[in-house]
Amino acid sequence: MSGKKIENWNIVLKVPAVQASLNPAAQELIEKAEKEGVETAWHRYLAQQPQCGFGLLGVCCRNCLLGPCRIDPFGNGPQKGVCGADADTIVARNLLRMIAAGAAAHSDHARDIVHVLELVAEGKTKSYSIHDVEKLITVAKSLGIPTDGRDTLEIARDVAHVLAHEFGKHDEEPLRLIMALAPKRRKEVWQKAGVMPRAIDREVNECMHRTHMGVDADPVNLLLHGARTSLADGWSGSMMATLLSDILFGTPKPIEYVINLGVLKEDYVNIVLHGHNPVLSMKIAEVAMSREMNELARKYGAKGVNVAGMCCTGNEVLMRLGIPVIGNLLLQELAIITGAVEAMIVDYQCIMPSLATLADCYHTKLITTEPKAKIPGSVYIEFDPANADEIAKKIVTIAIENYPRRNKARVYIPKHKSKAMAGFSVEALLNILGGTLDPLINALKDGTIKGIVGMVGCNNVKVKQDFSHITLAQKLIENDILVVGTGCWAHAAAIHGLFTKEAAEKAGPGLRKVCQALGIPPALHMGSCVDCSRILLVLGALADALGVDIPDLPVAGSAPEPMSEKAVAIGTYFVASGVFTHLGVVPPVLGSKKVTKILTEDIEGILGGKFYIEPDPVKAAETIINVIKEKRRKLGWPV
Repeated sequence: MSGKKIENWNIVLKVPAVQASLNPAAQELIEKAEKEGVETAWHRYLAQQPQCGFGLLGVCCRNCLLGPCRIDPFGNGPQKGVCGADADTIVARNLLRMIAAGAAAHSDHARDIVHVLELVAEGKTKSYSIHDVEKLITVAKSLGIPTDGRDTLEIARDVAHVLAHEFGKHDEEPLRLIMALAPKRRKEVWQKAGVMPRAIDREVNECMHRTHMGVDADPVNLLLHGARTSLADGWSGSMMATLLSDILFGTPKPIEYVINLGVLKEDYVNIVLHGHNPVLSMKIAEVAMSREMNELARKYGAKGVNVAGMCCTGNEVLMRLGIPVIGNLLLQELAIITGAVEAMIVDYQCIMPSLATLADCYHTKLITTEPKAKIPGSVYIEFDPANADEIAKKIVTIAIENYPRRNKARVYIPKHKSKAMAGFSVEALLNILGGTLDPLINALKDGTIKGIVGMVGCNNVKVKQDFSHITLAQKLIENDILVVGTGCWAHAAAIHGLFTKEAAEKAGPGLRKVCQALGIPPALHMGSCVDCSRILLVLGALADALGVDIPDLPVAGSAPEPMSEKAVAIGTYFVASGVFTHLGVVPPVLGSKKVTKILTEDIEGILGGKFYIEPDPVKAAETIINVIKEKRRKLGWPV
């Protein structure tokens, strides 16, 4: 077996599997990894201990060659960097760069979807088409694009042109999507605070300029630009990715699926789709499920081809095709450790570089497809949307031809898998409610449903996988609070049974009554991480219907296990949109009392929302419930 082994395993790096993850399938495969001498993220985290205290506090700066500099948090050492930047400036600058990276990731994803829409509109690809013409027309009208009597592709071309302009326009006018979709009161707040976004790339670019040596040193000014950049992501970049994915691939409707590592099949060619962009995953899934590819698989000794999703691209294919899903971030290595995966096909974001080394320990082919996301040791096949069918067929064929290399003696697929329900787009919710938000509004007003919490985010090895996700969500639904969510949180909720109609039995009496009447779970899967934009639309619609601003609503947000810079951007745009937002992992800001106070207190007076940090999910639930109760009191609604 090739690949890195860990020295002194049982002495130094033994991972108690039951403490690492709530998921029994993950526990079994962590133990398998240790028996076979291969490392996982959990082992590498332990090897990193103790992690750098300066980094955890956010007080180290390496933005120029005068450094690296660090601030002594105890006051006994340096209190300023070589240039004179203090802890407040350094922490704020570091956070702004995280927001910039997160916003860039979501928005670059959107740029790729815009490109495909352009190709379709101009007749330059036959691999994709317009699946939701009605949504195309709705988006076009919201942007002021004429639709009456016009050809669908002409409308698509104009939509693509307008949205492509959102990235790099040079004027001071606000982003078109924000002006079209954000609530009136929110736009007024953003204009007054000076955080109305002008162009996506401009705001990200300005983050980098402001944090260059000798530019912005004011922590308030830096953090307000972070809010501006995050809004360009949430209300334009991510929003764009969601809207155009629906137009190209179909707007999700309620659908049943199966999740967890048990979805892998022993006698099938197993292909895992990992990443975020549906342009790749939808095409690979389509080709892999074809009769031609399944016949080829049988020729190589398999019973057929089994496709499974991972992370957010898994959400994209399950929401539209019902493709089974393995799960969230920390399961990606474990999927390969089953020994049953012929190919893991990836695009970008949240893909661990370790996968290449790990794949080399087994027979798995790690196939990278994006010029901006190459991994040494992988098989690189560039994916071109203009020739998507041909390239997808080539990639799937490589996976099938790899099946005979599988070492059956090393295969172990956990039996654990759960049934779940997803597909709750805004349109699907409206359809369930009879075409109007009135039933939901009435349930909120009379207290049948006490509030709504959006739960999002990642996995983080600093906490037990899925524990906080599930503990917090269960506490909320027990208290008649409807939970909606996306991303890796959604995979956790599905694996642990919150996405079934039967889960309504775990809810409080009011929420249970509503769920049973509508035939829905008490926690609703709204999509991938860019689909947090769907939550924004629901909040905006509720605020407009009630004649209030988003901060007045009995709602909150939570990321119990944030990990990536994208999560920082998401949390920031929820706060900037007026939402009380909980984080279950402490971000690197505690090195500045001023920055911490701005984020957890002062920013509420400017933008209406604020951050709340609490690693304990039970305590977090209590606080969120109390916040919702207070908002209900202010509205004059029963508590």
